[in-house]
Amino acid sequence: MPLKVLNTFKGVNKLDSFSIGTMYAAELKNLSGENFPAVKTRPGFLNLGGGIGGKVLGIGVWKETEIHAVFSDGTWRKWNGSSWTTLASGLNTSAPWTFTNFKGALSDINLFGTNGVDQMRRYDGVSVVTVPDAPAGAKYVTQFADRLWCAVGNELKASAYRDGTDWTTVSVPEQDTDSWYAIIETPDGEEINGIHGGLSKLVITKPSSMHELFGYAPSDYEIRPVTFDIGSLNDQSMVTLNGILYMIDSTGIYRYSGGTLPDKYFSKRVQYYIDTMNKSAANQSCIGTDGLRIYISIPSAGASAPDTVLVYDPEHNENEGGTWYVWKDMYPLHFALVQGSLYFGDNTGKVQQITGTDDNGTPISWEWISGPMTAPSLAQIIRWLTAWITVNLPSGSTFNLYLSSQSQGDSDWTLVHSLSSSSDVSSTPIYLQSNAKVDFERYIRFKLAGTGPMTLYELTWDEQYNPLR
Repeated sequence: MPLKVLNTFKGVNKLDSFSIGTMYAAELKNLSGENFPAVKTRPGFLNLGGGIGGKVLGIGVWKETEIHAVFSDGTWRKWNGSSWTTLASGLNTSAPWTFTNFKGALSDINLFGTNGVDQMRRYDGVSVVTVPDAPAGAKYVTQFADRLWCAVGNELKASAYRDGTDWTTVSVPEQDTDSWYAIIETPDGEEINGIHGGLSKLVITKPSSMHELFGYAPSDYEIRPVTFDIGSLNDQSMVTLNGILYMIDSTGIYRYSGGTLPDKYFSKRVQYYIDTMNKSAANQSCIGTDGLRIYISIPSAGASAPDTVLVYDPEHNENEGGTWYVWKDMYPLHFALVQGSLYFGDNTGKVQQITGTDDNGTPISWEWISGPMTAPSLAQIIRWLTAWITVNLPSGSTFNLYLSSQSQGDSDWTLVHSLSSSSDVSSTPIYLQSNAKVDFERYIRFKLAGTGPMTLYELTWDEQYNPLR
């Protein structure tokens, strides 16, 4: 009788479920590869105060020490460690914000922010003030090559050299220290929807195109198109990790490191989630990083806001494109990294830190569902006789094993075993009776599901095949 051992868990794979292999999950929720090759319950989150205004419009971080957020009640606030302190009010209640740090000619590093409606603002360590010289309608502020950059329509604009408050100086003749702008025309007439300064060249995107700024001063600036087929969903849809730009386009999740076109081969196992996401809410998607992994928040079919987080680990399973996991029960609209901790703002007006073992006091529900397993030939039938599970299951957590004789769907899961909690790693045998409703079937799928912290190291099972029939 064949003995099967699953002790390397490679995350989710939404390609053909008959072909993915047992090391992949056909469906997965709230699991993490942090202990790869084992799999464990994802980390939880902790609320920073209660919800404000119903929606977070943007998160900024001043000098890697203070978390700032703009809420849909029109306020800009900072977190003082125990509550939100209001710094500005009367701001637009729906336009999303972007932030960047910049010093230039100022006495200290300032946090600049803009939303395309209100006049650009900056926080100087004490208060929030306007930047009167900044262009009206400025969006997507970022810093690159000792200047601040923004976009207005299809115009790319830059501040004067090392002066984020000067956007109007133009000398005669022109000087390399002057402010600068360029119009980026494309055949479809789209406006700029994102600027990213995380690579050696400034990246400018539209919904259907991508461009790069070469040079370091106005006298040698040159904007070159990268592609007219791939763009980004919005300014929050780009992030850099280890010198590689990751971005979300309406057609896929791409990575770009310069010199070649962006590629999405590494994300083919989760292309399903892009293909089925709610396109009408896709412009609320966002992407972030904790310095090790990429976090991609998108709306599932029918969702009015992002409700699915795809977590990509580029290091594990590297030869096959890394590992992917799917997190639910969190709704990020903006990500921010603060001293090694990842924070996000959601569509209920809360800013939350990814940490701990529960969701602000609520146990985390998780599951791993296999693809259909068969005998060597589909003309044979298959039966499980015995299974063993090696798991770390702290007190208070639950762990259940279900079997199904269907190749897909959720209508016939049969609970065959529940594990008791233990503070130690335990190896538990499970003897499967013929009345478990999976007695000699064409297909067998298993589902592991539970609540609370858990680390799964191995699932082993004994199979029996019948002759061709």
